[in-house]
Amino acid sequence: MYIFKLRFGIFISALQEQTVNKEEIALIGYVTLVVVLLATMVIVFFVAFQKRKNKLLLEKVKQQKQFEETVAKTSEEIQEQTLKYLGEELHDNIGQLLSLASMQMGMLGVKITPDIKEPFTETQKIIRESLNEVRALSKSLNADVIQNRGFEKSINAEIVRLNRMKLITAEFVVLGEVTPFKNKKDGIILFRILQEFISNTVKHSKAKVLQILLDYRQDAMLIIKAADDGQGFDLDAVKDSSGLLNMKNRAELTESTFSFSSQPNNGTQLEIHYPIEERALKRDAIG
Repeated sequence: MYIFKLRFGIFISALQEQTVNKEEIALIGYVTLVVVLLATMVIVFFVAFQKRKNKLLLEKVKQQKQFEETVAKTSEEIQEQTLKYLGEELHDNIGQLLSLASMQMGMLGVKITPDIKEPFTETQKIIRESLNEVRALSKSLNADVIQNRGFEKSINAEIVRLNRMKLITAEFVVLGEVTPFKNKKDGIILFRILQEFISNTVKHSKAKVLQILLDYRQDAMLIIKAADDGQGFDLDAVKDSSGLLNMKNRAELTESTFSFSSQPNNGTQLEIHYPIEERALKRDAIG
């Protein structure tokens, strides 16, 4: 009887212990579930927060880029209006004065004595050449003239002017099948970049030869290269110069890639990759 009670007590204790273990397991499972749910909520919240943060950052970057593009376009338009005004002033005022001087010199020609005829004739020639240069310069400053003349012809006119004035030996090469610009403003902007390069070459480089190349590729890409054999310079020393930044900003307006290189005693090189077809499609989409 005693043994039976003892065994019964052990059995009851075992049942109680199993019950306690099940309750502990259930509690542990519940706590684990709560922890997992909390961790999941934290992760979901963090991911959502990061996505929201990234979206806001992207929107801010986009807005900043749009603002910079608007400022750049406005600046470009102001510069074009200023250049157009200068071109018109050169043509209408200085050009007219030189025309009048040429006419008066012609009228005086019949009264010139033989001893001063040679310097008089030379002076006439200088006035006529000056008049031609003023007219050519006024056309190169006027965006309407550039647009009507076309990109290649405008560059060629600059090359002819440089060679005529004997400022430098200028060469112009066109490769591939010429594709007209559907986006006329892009042609003006790219021409202004080359004008900036030509101006710097003539003023500062002490170069003897200037070369400009237009390469129309079959992949609807126009490669524009300009190079001189001048004294070159340390690019790091002028990386923040207004002229260089102006050329780069103008290239960005046309969605072109822009590269500029120079080294002391090794000349200066400019290269622009202009996506003709892509820009034409965007113009058509906008139109």
